[in-house]
Amino acid sequence: MTVEAVPPQEQEEEVVLGPRERLEALCDPGTLHLIRTGIQRDAERSTPGDGVLGGAGTVDGRQVFCYAQDAAFMGGSLGEAQADTIVRVLSMAGRAGAPVVAFVESAGARMDEGTAALGGYGRIFLENVRLSKRVPQITVITGTSAGGGSYSPALTDVIIMTERASMFLTGPGVVREVMGEDVSKEELGGPRVHSANGVCQLVAADDAAAVGLARELLGYLPQRTAALANGSAPRSQLEKSEPASGTDPSACVPEEARKVYDVRDVIRCIADGSRLLELSAGWARNMVTGFGRIDGRPVGFVANQPRYLGGVIDSAASEKAARFVRHCDTYGIPLVVLVDTPG
Repeated sequence: MTVEAVPPQEQEEEVVLGPRERLEALCDPGTLHLIRTGIQRDAERSTPGDGVLGGAGTVDGRQVFCYAQDAAFMGGSLGEAQADTIVRVLSMAGRAGAPVVAFVESAGARMDEGTAALGGYGRIFLENVRLSKRVPQITVITGTSAGGGSYSPALTDVIIMTERASMFLTGPGVVREVMGEDVSKEELGGPRVHSANGVCQLVAADDAAAVGLARELLGYLPQRTAALANGSAPRSQLEKSEPASGTDPSACVPEEARKVYDVRDVIRCIADGSRLLELSAGWARNMVTGFGRIDGRPVGFVANQPRYLGGVIDSAASEKAARFVRHCDTYGIPLVVLVDTPG
């Protein structure tokens, strides 16, 4: 595994939250409880959390586990003690059957810790895989994430990136030395790149918006795989809203087959409150996937998009739809499929 140390992400004067602020914003007020391992590997330079804060709380009254890396401490790089905290949070989430939200901003492995740091990543990856298809895992990339800091997010269900975030295996410095090309972090692994290639499912303007998306997404997902079958499916906190302007969905579809329309307008006519949380909007745009509610219950929408390539089903659209259908099947979320395609 190639790991590159990247300088700490420069903090901008925009809406950038600290690690604890992110966790507190995610959880319902007064419900966050920090999780400590009590392990400190290097007394001379370690902070109590060793560059990460782990916690548990509730989101809309339902239990959730979370952790946030601190880029202000050694660039958020991962050492053995930090890995201990993250692994403990993940394992506790698995035992409790509760979702995990990770706020990731890391320069990769601490090279001075050598194999201990790399082994820490191995333990984190193992927990990610163990939790796969058991509890929802959401990653929010809040800054630069390099090396191992990009592997773990890829093993989770949904990745949210802020506009200032970037994610790559090796940074611009390595690309410059090896290939002789000058590229910025944004060009190499920014949100535009990863939303277009399907790695990132949602892009937020800043940390606060990213937290809001994570909370909204959790509202569509059950606590764990079997939760829906046990009758504990999340329901909207709000009363059911009427479809947009009371519009009949058929009114959004032109009678002439050659006329183009936006299938998202049809979905908004069907969904409660005309609300669609679209995932992977920048990738395979001839296929639309996302979450909404019907009669207060979460549903997944899969639809051909006539606005792009006539809604044709190509390899990228097939993969996008298959990923989403598999995700909904894992968590028992009903599907609404809208078909309008030449093939």
